[in-house]
Order: sequence, then C-alpha cells, then structure tokens
Amino acid sequence: MTLTYRDPSRSTRSAALYQEACARIPAGVNSTARARFSGWDPYPLFAERGEGAYLYDADGNRYIDYLLGLGPMILGHRPPKVTAAVVEVIQTRGTCFALPTAAEITLADRIVGLVPSVEMVRLCNTGTEAIIYALRLARTFTGRRKVIRFEGMYHGFSDGVYWSKHPKLDEAGPESRPRAVPQGPGMPAGAGEQLIILPWNDLGALRAAIDREGDDIAAVLTEPVMCNTGCILPEPGYLEGMRELTAARGIVLIYDEVITGFRISVAGAQGHYGIRPDLSVFAKGLGGGFPVAALGGRRDLMSLVSDGTVSMAGTYAGNTIAVAAANAALDELAVPGLYEAMHRRCERFYAGLERVLTDARLPAYVTGVGPVLQVWFAERPIRNYRDAARYANHDLFRRWWEGMLERGILFHPGAFENLFVSFAHTDEDIDATLAAARDVARDLASRA
Repeated sequence: MTLTYRDPSRSTRSAALYQEACARIPAGVNSTARARFSGWDPYPLFAERGEGAYLYDADGNRYIDYLLGLGPMILGHRPPKVTAAVVEVIQTRGTCFALPTAAEITLADRIVGLVPSVEMVRLCNTGTEAIIYALRLARTFTGRRKVIRFEGMYHGFSDGVYWSKHPKLDEAGPESRPRAVPQGPGMPAGAGEQLIILPWNDLGALRAAIDREGDDIAAVLTEPVMCNTGCILPEPGYLEGMRELTAARGIVLIYDEVITGFRISVAGAQGHYGIRPDLSVFAKGLGGGFPVAALGGRRDLMSLVSDGTVSMAGTYAGNTIAVAAANAALDELAVPGLYEAMHRRCERFYAGLERVLTDARLPAYVTGVGPVLQVWFAERPIRNYRDAARYANHDLFRRWWEGMLERGILFHPGAFENLFVSFAHTDEDIDATLAAARDVARDLASRA
C-alpha cells in the first residue's frame, strides 16, 4: 500500500527530484535504507545541507536531525575541526598513495589506547568489509566453519551474513532454532548452511547451540546492543554469559560496533558494559561523518594478517581523508567528561519522552542507551526480533513519525531503525523535541 504525506505541500521539491532520480537510479536512491519500501513512502526527502544538529531539505524545511546519516554524524553535521583536518590534508598532502603514512600509526595508537580489547587494528573502508575480514580471521584461527548470528541483526550485505535480518516469521522456523532465511534472491545456498541463526537475548538457546555444534563453530557474531531492529538492549547477564560460553569453547566472539562504537562511550558498547570481545568492528562513529572502518582485536588473531596468511586488501583503505577525519574525530571524542554529559542529556530526553507517552496514555515506551534510542509503539515489551515482528505497531509509528516531521523533527520512518543524538544537540534542541512530541502524542491520543 502506498502512503501519502499528510501535507505534501511541504515537500513538493523532494517529490519532483524523486521522480527525476527514478529515471536514472534504481528506486531513485543509492541505498536500500532510503527507499520507499524502507519507509520513505511515497518518496524520500532530499537533503540540501546539514549544520550541527540541523538538516535542511530541498524544500527549505529545517529539522532537528535525529537521523544523522543513520549514525555517522556523532559530532553533528560539518564538525569544524574534522572538516578543517580533511580540507588541510587534501590541499597540502593528497588523497590516496597506495603507500602507508605516519598518520595511520597515530590513528592505530589512538584506537588501541581507547578500546581495551583492541591490541592491533587494521583500517577498512566499510563495516561490511571489516565483517568479512573478521569472519575470515575467525575461521582461519579456529579451523572451523560455522558462525552464529542473531535474528534481526544486520552485519553488512555480503553473501556470508546477509541472512535472517528481518525474515517473515512463517519462513523463519522454530523460535529456539530458527532457520537461515536469505535477505533476498541471489544468495548462494551454501552461505546459509554455514550459519547458525539464534534468537537474541536467549542464553539458553546459545548454550544449546554451542553444546550441540561447538566443535564446528568458529565465531559468534553479534551487536552488543541490537540496533538494526529498533533498539533492543541486552538483558542483565546476557553479554557476560555469551562471553563465558564462547571463551570456554575457543569460539571467537566478534562485536559488530559499527553503530555503537565511539557512540555509547569512547570505548563503545563493550566499554559501557565491561566486556572484552576477541574481535571488534567499528565504522560510523569513528570518522566524524567521513567513510572509514576498522577491525581490531587480540594480537594473536590480528597477527594472521601480518605475514599474509589472511589477506586484508583495499585500494582506499587508510586513505588520507579517512585517516585525517578519524584522527580529528577522536581528538574531539576523547575529551574527558564528554560522554558523561551526553548520557545525562539523553537521560533527560528519555525521561521527557516517557512522560509524554504516559500522559497521553499511548501504548508506547522508550528504550535506548546513551545517544541511540527508539520509541516502541507496542502493548508488550520487546526483547528480540520476533517480539518486534509480532508486537510493534508500524501504523502508529508512521503517524508519530509524520507528526514529528511536520513539527521539524527528523528521524527514520521505520520502527526498526533508531534515533541518534549527536554532541551538537543542545538542551534547547531536546526541549523543542519534547514540546513537539507532546503535541503529536496528544493528537495521536485524540484519534485513538
């Protein structure tokens, strides 16, 4: 069913640009997350520019931006020091040499110094690439072939892991032993045969799988916070239990911190929860808005790359733009007290949203950790993907999203995405967002 905007006059330029784009670009966009079928129905908004915590669209509307490029803009749009570092390196040094630079050593030292589990680190271009290499390392190190991953998580679009992201429940198999469901056609069946799919937040299911097939399991691949089906937090003891089970059987624990890395804390979600995985993947928060990723972890694992036993290649890996941006971003993010202040601001934001929803008597609640959150419109708590698939009210979320959009608040229209807060958001921005939320909640309650 095609939806319409309640007030299409606010986005006539975006509508026209979308029609023009569709003539040359499949679906009119260059990523699935921006497509109509991902929630931007009847057409996505076209961005014109960003500044700090604000985004301006092609129709001249200004939004307090909680989309933040789906996460990379941790410092807000066009952070001055990161932008200046990138401009300087382009103007005075160059962009890509196919040779190493001293700045890469500086960046590696910074990452190793900030994230306790990382003893060595290698740069990549994207999270997808880094996940491919992490799995290659784990299989080589253990001599095993299978990988555990969890329903509702996304670890990039490679054939080896693009399975059971958001499967239809009638295709997904039993609750405790799901089957691997490809994200779409064109996926080689053999890739799915090497995956063990499990429900998130179910330590018993994980223990049973390891008891059953542990001698053939190379890795457990997980987000430490599920951020690709809304925002679902790990239950108390879950991450600790996962660490104990994997360590006991020599299984490589891989944290996908593409979203949470350098966002929840300067040491990522692993720093926040006090867990040390064996390998970690970082991307969005690392570059201050520029594309860069990193794979890091234990020295004995990463050393497999040292002599070429495991190949990690990439013409653009470690390019000067990415390295300059990451070094400048980490200069900003390593300031003492920065994250503590952010968490206090977000706690006030969460509490305000909860009051708004409770006062309006809406079936909804807020979940999140630090600067990543989601509002779940659901009658029951959501602890894993199948709960979300069964209980999340997407129609009510759409009405919430559009009401907020009309009041100048931007986030993704999909209930399975997130809201992101940046260090550029002020208390005044939070207050304005809560005022808009109060109006929208009242409107939703009046039409219930």
